[in-house]
Amino acid sequence: MSTSTYQCYLKVMRREILRIATKPMYLFCMVIAPLFCFLFFTTLMENGLPTNLPAGVVDLDNTATTRNIIRNLDAFQQTQIVAHYPSVTEARQAVQRGEIYSFYYIPKGTTEEALASRQPKVSFYVNYSYLIAGSLLYKDQRTMSELASAAVGQATLLAKGATEDQALAFLQPVVISTHALNNPWLNYSVYLCNTLFPGILMLLIFLTTVYTIGTELKEKTSKELMQLADNSIVTALVGKLIPQTVTFFIMATFYNVYLYGFLHYPCHSGIFPMLLAGLLLVLASQAFGVFLFGLFGSLRLALSAASLWGVISFSISGFTFPVMAMHPTLQALSVLFPLRHYFLLYVNLALNGYPVIYAWHAVTALLLFMLLPFFFLKRIRTAMLHYVYIP
Repeated sequence: MSTSTYQCYLKVMRREILRIATKPMYLFCMVIAPLFCFLFFTTLMENGLPTNLPAGVVDLDNTATTRNIIRNLDAFQQTQIVAHYPSVTEARQAVQRGEIYSFYYIPKGTTEEALASRQPKVSFYVNYSYLIAGSLLYKDQRTMSELASAAVGQATLLAKGATEDQALAFLQPVVISTHALNNPWLNYSVYLCNTLFPGILMLLIFLTTVYTIGTELKEKTSKELMQLADNSIVTALVGKLIPQTVTFFIMATFYNVYLYGFLHYPCHSGIFPMLLAGLLLVLASQAFGVFLFGLFGSLRLALSAASLWGVISFSISGFTFPVMAMHPTLQALSVLFPLRHYFLLYVNLALNGYPVIYAWHAVTALLLFMLLPFFFLKRIRTAMLHYVYIP
């Protein structure tokens, strides 16, 4: 690099740092918003799983056995019995009013039929409009039903003269040992934050990158920028984006240290490979922002496209719904989203503890994203020198 080129970079960088320091929008998007989201979501899900979710009971049998079932259900960590209802209709209306998430229905004669081995039926109704609450309450109520059935069966076998070991062998001939991998605590914060944080950061990088280029045209300062860069669009873009790259990488470093060093979330690869993944995400996101602006050539259209692409990334990256279960067209489209490749890096490095070489395809994909601006450099240069902004 020649001395003149180096000086051009320094001039553009100094100019950009001054713009960042004098415009609150940059401070909000680059520092305040990421930090707020990081702290907000981790404190929101501090307990890992929601507890004491309100549920109701319709007990038409009202015997010592059914009351014991209800007490045991209330003892589950995720379930709290807050009301007893005289009928299914009233319980259903309470669900519709949002007072409870589910209710457990025990029809009249349940105990008598159970003792007579006539297979009584209990029902539980769950409001799946609230997916997490509904799933947790469904699991607790299903578990309680199976335990109650086993308890009645055990009492019946013991009354017929079977030993306790014989009764247990009959009720559960195969003992299941369950071990949840990577997130054995079933902590929703571990499940969500490791991809939610980089996704939010990626969205903010998209918007900030498009905004910082587009405002040069809007404020009619693009020619001044090109003069400082000696009419080199590469120098102009690199000089403008380096201060933002440093700031966003500091934010990426912060959430990695916060998650793996302070909160001690699973990270079997060590923190340095995840810092590398964070740097790749920052650079790929900035490159994609430049690509969107070059593609549309308009600040408003590019910002809209950046918002749309960033929001869709949360759904198509695979951390909430597996990509392999999506339609084949969506599986193919998922490779066009940087967050998808970061998620694969996170799974392979932090969760599985593989060396980076085993995640080379995700690393390569993020590196390819960095090449996208080169397809539109000439168009962006023309816009910077000749484009007249139309409100």
